[in-house]
Amino acid sequence: MANYLTLALSKGRIYKETLPLLKAAGIEPIDDPETSRKLILATTQPDVRLIIVRASDVPTYVEYGGADMGIAGKDVLLEHPNAELYEPVDLEIAQCKLMTAGRENDTSRTGRLKVATKFVESTRRFYADQGTQVDIIKLYGSMELAPLVGLADRIVDVVDTGNTLRANGLVPMEHIADISSRLVVNKASMKMKHARIQQFIDNIRGAIKANRSS
Repeated sequence: MANYLTLALSKGRIYKETLPLLKAAGIEPIDDPETSRKLILATTQPDVRLIIVRASDVPTYVEYGGADMGIAGKDVLLEHPNAELYEPVDLEIAQCKLMTAGRENDTSRTGRLKVATKFVESTRRFYADQGTQVDIIKLYGSMELAPLVGLADRIVDVVDTGNTLRANGLVPMEHIADISSRLVVNKASMKMKHARIQQFIDNIRGAIKANRSS
């Protein structure tokens, strides 16, 4: 991490919704990750750089010191319940819900509930808290297909508008968690680069507050 402040981000919705907050904090990437092949992006602040990683890897890069800070969805953080991270700021962006979903009025199931998801830890905790035994099938995408082909009775996935569920004949059912993007910080970095990171946090909080009132 040297003398840089390194921020881990993933492409897509979180990146796009983070950009205005970073700009308000005086940080703009010089290269566009959508068009550049670079995985380390310089910014308008010479001592701040961005690294582009998979969304599910952000907590790992931050926890083990590959980045000082990162921005990750709460759905991803819930899959790393024992990660040694500070989570100082809810950025209030990329908001959605983690929910169960399935066919409406489906009564065909026999035996234990089969649940398809990439959110294995969250799913296990949710059903354990209910005292329900389930078989969890890990998938990495196209979750909605699982109930349609008989692979699973339910899915657990993030739900925004619910349009994708409805288009595939499914309905949202049980609410597991409200999801938004969070700033996470490496614990060692927070000690060694405290003043710089705290200034970044203060600037981001100011940008969030301005968003609320706009």
